[in-house]
Amino acid sequence: MLRNGGVESPSPRPRIHQTHPHDTPVFQSTVSQRNLRRFNYTILIFRLTSFCFSLSAAVFMFTINTTAASDSPRWYNFGAFRFIVAANAIVAFYSLFEIVASAWEIYRGFTLFPECSQVWFDFGHDQVFAYLLLSAGSAGTELVRQLREVATCTDNNAFCIQSDIALALGYACFLSLLISSLLSGFRVVCFIIKGSRFLL
Repeated sequence: MLRNGGVESPSPRPRIHQTHPHDTPVFQSTVSQRNLRRFNYTILIFRLTSFCFSLSAAVFMFTINTTAASDSPRWYNFGAFRFIVAANAIVAFYSLFEIVASAWEIYRGFTLFPECSQVWFDFGHDQVFAYLLLSAGSAGTELVRQLREVATCTDNNAFCIQSDIALALGYACFLSLLISSLLSGFRVVCFIIKGSRFLL
């Protein structure tokens, strides 16, 4: 405010309103806002696919031979299969959280956490959980290969078929999470270069 003879006059500089207390002010054109929304919807789609694939893989592995005879092999008898169930369950919970975070960003226009924390949180966890799924899938694939060399798959073919389905779903989740990691990595690069999660 400027004083002119004791009378206050409005400042010629307009005030910039921030949409998030932790964000720096950024002017966005209509086209930039539309591109940002489209980008966020793309991330949301891959979060949804990651959740569906990981949950399905955990359920398929968890329900192997639930109605079979008591002497049939169970998934919890094998460490690699327990690893697959645990890894996919963890990724399912993480993907569900990221779905909420993405929906929040689309609806409210700013991130759930402070922007700097959000972009690094997404990228770091995408990397960790992608490698976790890949490790679980590799261990499960090797175990199934060993089971096919013995009489396990011959005596109980449904056990190995359902294991193969769970492994395939786990690998599909890995690919979806890998793409999400690339998208979140792009947001990190944009934040480092421009100070914003998207090149405006």
